[in-house]
Amino acid sequence: MASREVTFAIYTRKVISRKANMDVNQFFAAGINYKKTDASIRGQFAVNPEQYALVLCKAAQAGIRELFVLSTCNRTEIYGLAPDAETLMALLCSQTTGSIEDFTELAYVKRGMEAIEHFFNVGAGLDSQILGDYEIVGQIKQAIKFSKEYGFIGAFLERLYNTVLQSSKAIKGETELSSGTVSVSFAAIQFLKQQLTQPANKKIVLLGTGKIGRNTCKNLVDYLGCRRITLINRTDEKAAALAGELGLQYALYSDLEQQVTEADVVVVATHAEGPVFSKQLLENSGSKILIDLSIPNNIDPAAGLLPHITLVNVDGLSKINDETLQKRLEEVPHAKAIITTHIGEFVEWCGMRRHVPALKAARQKLMELQQCGLFLATHPHIADSDVDKHSEMVQKVINNMALRMRRQQLPGCSYIEAINDFFTVRVN
Repeated sequence: MASREVTFAIYTRKVISRKANMDVNQFFAAGINYKKTDASIRGQFAVNPEQYALVLCKAAQAGIRELFVLSTCNRTEIYGLAPDAETLMALLCSQTTGSIEDFTELAYVKRGMEAIEHFFNVGAGLDSQILGDYEIVGQIKQAIKFSKEYGFIGAFLERLYNTVLQSSKAIKGETELSSGTVSVSFAAIQFLKQQLTQPANKKIVLLGTGKIGRNTCKNLVDYLGCRRITLINRTDEKAAALAGELGLQYALYSDLEQQVTEADVVVVATHAEGPVFSKQLLENSGSKILIDLSIPNNIDPAAGLLPHITLVNVDGLSKINDETLQKRLEEVPHAKAIITTHIGEFVEWCGMRRHVPALKAARQKLMELQQCGLFLATHPHIADSDVDKHSEMVQKVINNMALRMRRQQLPGCSYIEAINDFFTVRVN
């Protein structure tokens, strides 16, 4: 009996040791953000859906099993389980206009718990260009959904993502971190308030009806009372749909130049790889305010040099003086405390998850003991062929084993106790 227990314990210890720290230690986050790069540099590493799909295809060829890319106006980051961060960075930069050399020079790389904490901070808006930016949650959801469609969100990233969302939701509900100007789309509204005395009377063209464009449009209506808004999108039907929803006008994409020429304010929130209209288009136009919410820049930066043009991009909007900033800064310690709690929950889950292979191995071994003479002698009422009762006994033992491993963190003792339980457990 003693020999059987020792052999069983050694076997299961080997199984668990191979898995013990695999997930956390192989989790990396690498990226660039607004802290070291301006919008023009970030634009070189922005990733659109087509590029994202190619990154994932290459990841499959490289044997990467869990991965996602977060590309916003503030940052481009790649997260994943990989042998090293260099593998992830090479995958990302294989599809960007910026080089791997430049990315490596500018990038931050985080591993293990540091990478996990970073993702929680990003999800809470603590790492955003505008503190408390609530739009980041929607962007994370889109990034995860895209990666999941390609089969790159496994148990580890699924649990991490869900825990980050829970943490972010708690922070939004329990703190004032997201009060005031907490998104680029809302900062655009603040900018127009500063520049115009009667913004509701101005003719506004909004190009791009995706998430940010939609939010900006609703803010123009809700906070500035603007109704003279013309929506334009590369897909005309999408512009028409949003215009119908909000009671606004829309124009065909083919009429973009004429609409821009006639507008007082132009807001661009598209995902084009470069400027959608040039400085030349604006040289002979009247005075205009141009707001570029895109990364890379979708309005030619040279247009801002024209004397009758006021141009601002996401970096400029982030510098707008917000009277609620100090209040939001005071909420940071509370937000970090909430994050710490949720990180603890995730780490606990990781601790239990790494025991799963050992629990499965224990279950398999216990099922094999159905033919053990000692077991049959101690449980004569259970026939060799009574698989259901035997399985019920095994499940009870495995449940107790998992509970002890969680409480005591003594796997070797748990394995031996599982054997003892198996020979003493009773079922109805």
